Amino acid sequence: MEFSSLKNHLLIAMPSLHDGLFDRSVIVVCEHNAEGAMGVVINRILDINMADALKAIDIRPSEEMIHRPVYWGGPVSPQHGFILHQPPGDWESSLLVSDTLALTSSPDILAAIAEHRGPEQYLLTLGYAGWGEGQLEKEISENSWLHGPVDPRVLFQLPAGERWQEAARVLGIDMRLLSGAVGHA
Repeated sequence: MEFSSLKNHLLIAMPSLHDGLFDRSVIVVCEHNAEGAMGVVINRILDINMADALKAIDIRPSEEMIHRPVYWGGPVSPQHGFILHQPPGDWESSLLVSDTLALTSSPDILAAIAEHRGPEQYLLTLGYAGWGEGQLEKEISENSWLHGPVDPRVLFQLPAGERWQEAARVLGIDMRLLSGAVGHA
């Protein structure tokens, strides 16, 4: 069987996915290879803002950063921050998702953002979602996820509460018309 990477794709939770963690989630797949996959959830806001998160690493936020939300990126390493951003730039620890999008885990990017030298568009997540070998492919075959290319508008321009339906709409799917029940013919 030929492997097809979903790196730089959105995973959109199907209405039938009721696992308590990923219900109605939208995830940017940042890495996907034969050993597994990792990504960050982009539509689940935590009850803290960037100013609160930056206190832990002694970075003074810019005025623009103070009220920006922090997202729940997933259940793995919830104490670690990850910045999904464009353009990619040159940071200490980044994973290139595409030519225009990167995921950075080093604090140098946050210091640069605070000093107005950072990327134009970004969001901060705590934690990430991870899948072992074949796990994501199995979940997709069980109709837990839709997937399609990343749309920067969905990531950076829409309010978090609109991302799930709009990510599906970009694929031509209206989530309101899909049933949450799973069946087999």
